[in-house]
Amino acid sequence: MNDSISNSRIGKYFKLQARKTCFTKELRAATATFLTMAYIITVNATILADSGGTCSVSNCTPPPSNHTITVASPDCVFKPNKGYEDCLSKTKNDLIFATALSSMIGSLAMGIFANLPLALAPGMGPNAYLAYNLVGFHGSGPISYKTAMAIVLVESCIFFLIATFGLRAKLARLIPQSVRLACAAGIGLFIAFVGLQGNQGVGLVGPDPNTLVTLAACTSKNPITGACTHGIMQSSTFWLGFVGFLTTCYGLMKNVKGSMIYGILFVTLISWIRHTSVTIFPDTPLGDAKYEYFKEIVDFHMIKSTLGAISFTNFNQSEVWVALFTLLYVDILATTGTLYTMAELGGFIDQKGGFEGEYVAYMVDAGTSIVGSTLGVSPIATYIESSAGIREGGRTGLTAIIVGFYFFLSIFFIPIFSSVPPWAIGPSLVMVGALMMKVIKDIDWNDVKEGVPAFVTILLMPLTYSISNGIIGGIGMYIALNLFDYGVWLFKWLNKMNKRVLKEQNQVSATIAADRIIEVL
Repeated sequence: MNDSISNSRIGKYFKLQARKTCFTKELRAATATFLTMAYIITVNATILADSGGTCSVSNCTPPPSNHTITVASPDCVFKPNKGYEDCLSKTKNDLIFATALSSMIGSLAMGIFANLPLALAPGMGPNAYLAYNLVGFHGSGPISYKTAMAIVLVESCIFFLIATFGLRAKLARLIPQSVRLACAAGIGLFIAFVGLQGNQGVGLVGPDPNTLVTLAACTSKNPITGACTHGIMQSSTFWLGFVGFLTTCYGLMKNVKGSMIYGILFVTLISWIRHTSVTIFPDTPLGDAKYEYFKEIVDFHMIKSTLGAISFTNFNQSEVWVALFTLLYVDILATTGTLYTMAELGGFIDQKGGFEGEYVAYMVDAGTSIVGSTLGVSPIATYIESSAGIREGGRTGLTAIIVGFYFFLSIFFIPIFSSVPPWAIGPSLVMVGALMMKVIKDIDWNDVKEGVPAFVTILLMPLTYSISNGIIGGIGMYIALNLFDYGVWLFKWLNKMNKRVLKEQNQVSATIAADRIIEVL
């Protein structure tokens, strides 16, 4: 079979023999890649659903009243409310479908047009920035979900133009290296912090009126402040999530392919057991409704709320342009760095530092982000988990195409993916954060002008709960610490120009004097 495929038109198109690979090897590589990144289907949907999507106060169930007309309170989005939670559940299902569909489109395009074994999906980092910084938890941020999708659309179009004119790598090099490296670490800490919170993760960290944050994982909370009132570190779901985290760690220690998804799967299977303290299907009307949908197992869910949810109405806000710059900056750095890393790992880099399919790969990445914005998801990026497939021998676009097929199959199992609890997602977010921290070893900490801006970037992202604040702070500090050098360089340049002008003037004067002497003679 391998020989027949390699000698066929398909094999020649994807250069199976030239790249010393075969169909079964590509299939194994694609399976390894998908297993290591399948977590993004539920993780991305969970993060984006935390923004509330297109849900609003109008979706809340009004409180019972003797009056004919009742209106829900504006804070109903932050309290248990059946109407709003039903809307969130439908939005999450839409986002699961959108995540799988955009990942399928991106991976297929990368395989067919660029012939590279790289899989694409909504990027970790931009999704958290969009959900928690721009739109805010349940719409509490400065920008609406529809405006945020419009920002992603515009940013993706600019990104596509940059890729078309081949300016991507040049723009990436304009940012100081220390800040570029620190961004990955800072975003990693930000994502891990999200995974430690209660609504989005295992609930180890909670609010405190005196110290802002403190140890939580408690059995009961204040309904208004969210602070623990009883049973700190006694939450059953936290300890179950912790066991899942250890499962993932042990798998990664032993280089087990798909360790991330195995940890999520372990916690999820236990959480599906009803009438327990860790179940995701509690004995409530909402829990019963979730369980009935879960039992369907297979369901083709069409996107309703997030498809085409784009609005340019509020583009006059300053936050919009800051967000546009931040997303563009993160996209340029993250995708460019990932593509080069994967190309180097696969042995695709030539003597000039480029690789075959580089130009098309950049355009596919940007073009898929445009599609993703219309579906309602954050920018699409090349995934570092593609390294799992490359290590298994994946060398052609067939790997990416098969990954796209796996994402296509996942579209039909939305009831399963929508029933993954947050305490199963939280450990994977912490692990993603841990894996992103390894870049700090490349920062020159002995050089204050490099180390301090990097530290400020890393520090501000989780502590100010803003990725853009970290980027702006790091670049600002880098400029401030290099002002003296810039001043010295400017002084030397002006002095050099002055000397050149004087020299030219002297030459002109000498020429005029010589001409006069000649005239006299």
